[in-house]
Amino acid sequence: MTLVIAFIGKNGAVMTGDLREITFEGNKPDREKLEKELYNGAIFTDYELAKKARDSGVGIIVTDRKSKISERKGILIGEVSSVEGGVVKKRKLYASAGNYAIAELRDSEITLTSHAKGSNLIVLGNDFTKQVANKCFKDNWTKKNTFQDAVKILMLCMETAARKTASVSQQFFLIQTTSNADVLKAVEEDMTE
Repeated sequence: MTLVIAFIGKNGAVMTGDLREITFEGNKPDREKLEKELYNGAIFTDYELAKKARDSGVGIIVTDRKSKISERKGILIGEVSSVEGGVVKKRKLYASAGNYAIAELRDSEITLTSHAKGSNLIVLGNDFTKQVANKCFKDNWTKKNTFQDAVKILMLCMETAARKTASVSQQFFLIQTTSNADVLKAVEEDMTE
């Protein structure tokens, strides 16, 4: 699981997502120990991650090519995934101006977990990256900020997270929309696929 952040405002929405995908191979206890260290923010750099993996006998494959965000009919869609007990679990965030929804996918079954209208900041990721992004946004956001300020702050949040953990890539994508399309329609479309 990595990092997707969205700011939903009344006149637009912006979403950013990193490109990192990490695959762990090796015996389960060593793999889980390394994953725990990584996702708790104890491993800062790619070099540190590679060294710890080597030292613990865990194989890792790190790629920075997986786009986690897209746009469909004016709705921004972000997706993070994790593997728990051999089951792939995905969380999807749908956002447009003034509304958002979050859905969970397990074994190709999609369930709506939350939906709201109004302005909001939504962060999908592991606990550490969520903490970093929320703190960064809170430290830089004021009531006087504009939508364009929110775009800049989201970029700063991604850069900050990438400096603090090897679970987030240095590169990221950012997309925006001014559409106020109903996000529930996109969730329904995904449910019937």
